[in-house]
Amino acid sequence: MLASDMNPARFSGGVTTSGVVLFPIQFTWPHGGRSVFLSGSFNGWTELVPMSQVEGSSNVFQAVYAVSHGSHEYKFLVDGEWRHDERQPHKNGEYGIVNTFEARPMPMEVPHVQSHSDIMHSMEVDNGLAHRVSAVVLNQTMPRISEEDVQASRHRISVYLTGHTAYDLLPESGKVVALDVALPVKQAFHILSEQGIPLAPLWDFCKEKFVGVISASDFILILRELLKHRSTLTEEELETHSIAAWKQGKAYMTGHVDGHGRPIPKDLIYVRPCDNLKDVALKILQNGVAIVPVIHSSSEDGSHPQLLHLASLAGILKCICRYFKHCPNPLPILQLPIYAIPVGTWVPRIGETSGRQFAMLRLTASLSSALTMLVEAKVSSIPIVDDNDSLVDIYRRSDITALAKGRGYTHNLNEMTVHQALQWGQDSNPPYERTQRCQMCLRTDTLLKVMEQLSNPGVRQLVIVEAGSNRVEGIISLTDIFRFLLG
Repeated sequence: MLASDMNPARFSGGVTTSGVVLFPIQFTWPHGGRSVFLSGSFNGWTELVPMSQVEGSSNVFQAVYAVSHGSHEYKFLVDGEWRHDERQPHKNGEYGIVNTFEARPMPMEVPHVQSHSDIMHSMEVDNGLAHRVSAVVLNQTMPRISEEDVQASRHRISVYLTGHTAYDLLPESGKVVALDVALPVKQAFHILSEQGIPLAPLWDFCKEKFVGVISASDFILILRELLKHRSTLTEEELETHSIAAWKQGKAYMTGHVDGHGRPIPKDLIYVRPCDNLKDVALKILQNGVAIVPVIHSSSEDGSHPQLLHLASLAGILKCICRYFKHCPNPLPILQLPIYAIPVGTWVPRIGETSGRQFAMLRLTASLSSALTMLVEAKVSSIPIVDDNDSLVDIYRRSDITALAKGRGYTHNLNEMTVHQALQWGQDSNPPYERTQRCQMCLRTDTLLKVMEQLSNPGVRQLVIVEAGSNRVEGIISLTDIFRFLLG
């Protein structure tokens, strides 16, 4: 530890974060001081992390630091003196009394937001777990809204959505890209990358109908499957394997076969132009997809289908924002700050056992670890942070298609870093797209402001950051917003 009575040489081989999945944790020192720092086993006791004083409270300091899975020890350096928090779990260790905690990421639901009085009561009876209390609400009155107002707002949104159809999502002009299932896989991913789209509907000329979609997720599965068998993908394999062949192989790989071992064709998830917007949103949410094709057919049997549009939650959200922003009777929930609403995934506090899994990566992490996290955590993007846990970039599922350019897929994904992977597509993207990669918001932003940001094309989530430092505090997605709005 960095103190005169500790020997830092014992920990000269501190834990490295290269290639390790990190989980940000919020630490709090509630006992005052002029300058407070944090150090622990998670950084090899070789770094002093400065803690910021909570606005409105002279005694409370906090810091967010990313740690790996497992058991950890930590202490606070307060005005030059090493101290521990007696109200937190602690034990006698090699460096005297140290606080301890276990980092156990678990997929769980977002906790219900407590009122200010409930929070203060829980502090008195919960062995002093002040870490459960957000710095924002610690010394401020939590904005409150009655359950009746929440339900009334949800009802009004539901009425609006059921009264409008997918026709309202159709632009005055635009293009929709569809691909032939006979197309080689390599060419398909080239098209996705060049067009800047995450997926494309698939057309089967033999069946004369749309039979599915191909997305960046397919490319991720291909690369992970090859990595599992310690094989690299060759140019010839991508050139000769068609989309149809891959979809058939995917059915075998995922066990989607009948009793005779034959692939079971999946029904295309789509909507009709006359479907109301609430049904469109529910179809997207219930099937776990980002986009659904809007298909029209003048025949009762569905023959001669016409692909009109690709419907997304962002398009529906834009309609909601446009209507209720200028509505003479505004919705009260839209003016609430997002920290006062049970929405999104937040950095857990020490001692918390609730909250959905939240993870982020360093630029030095391997691409294979990023792909594994995207698939297993079922998320569309991962925040990329620097050594101070400040947001520097974001790795999205759709970024994987950039490897189709320059034959990047032929490299060993265990050796390629996230930074190197992002470089593949950076130069080919226009400047405005590069500057819009990291979409951020603050915990004090209103729900309406967050909804308007998420309604922009190509934005599926916002990273919640600390003002000034850009340290990651959480992430909020389109799916989070709609699950809250639809109850």
